[in-house]
Amino acid sequence: MKTLVIIPTLNEKTNIFHLYKKLKKLNIKFDMLFVDDNSDDGSQEIIKKLAKKNKNVKYIFRPKKMGIGSAHKDAFKWAYKKRYSVLVTMDADGTHDPKYIKLLIKKLKDHSMSISNRFMKPNLLKNWPPSRIFFTYLRHITIQIFLSVPYDSSGAFRCIDCRKIPLSHLIAAKDNGYSYFWESIFILHRKKHSIAQAAVPLPYRQVGSTHITSRDIFFAIYYLLVVFIRKILGKY
Repeated sequence: MKTLVIIPTLNEKTNIFHLYKKLKKLNIKFDMLFVDDNSDDGSQEIIKKLAKKNKNVKYIFRPKKMGIGSAHKDAFKWAYKKRYSVLVTMDADGTHDPKYIKLLIKKLKDHSMSISNRFMKPNLLKNWPPSRIFFTYLRHITIQIFLSVPYDSSGAFRCIDCRKIPLSHLIAAKDNGYSYFWESIFILHRKKHSIAQAAVPLPYRQVGSTHITSRDIFFAIYYLLVVFIRKILGKY
């Protein structure tokens, strides 16, 4: 089973090597693909060094910040062209623990896709400020109500069986930013793909800062309304 772990990066110099070491400790054979949006903090230099040392490390360096959704789409196109069977997507910021990759892969046995869920059990949002917990739950519930999807659809820690999901379904979401995550789950759900969920803790980011801006938040609200209207009009 040819497996690829996809890791988008943007100024994650402090986290890349730590994540790489954790991934190397897993008793699983896989390649890693870093998709970097022109980081200016030395991230690309670290990725090049890792690729030079380890032939299983691949990378795509893009000319500018093009969005995390766009990074996933480019990674999927690359992976399908290289004929990988299983894809794992995760953040580079240290909030996704690689030890749960085995669990996500295991759940593919009877499903097309598996995703982490921060809301299946209490206290999975570790060390989060109360305000962030409140707004994260509010977003989660709003997306579920508006789009009728019974998942934690905004997370990036996912596992995909390429033999069951065509590339066209993974890149069908129109958004190239953070809204890609919930829009893609909405589309896959509408296309009747079986999606498993796993209770996975999500600790609060300890190193570096989030790349989500207030503009991203306002756009996400606007875009959710757009997708909701398109859903009502039968455009999906």
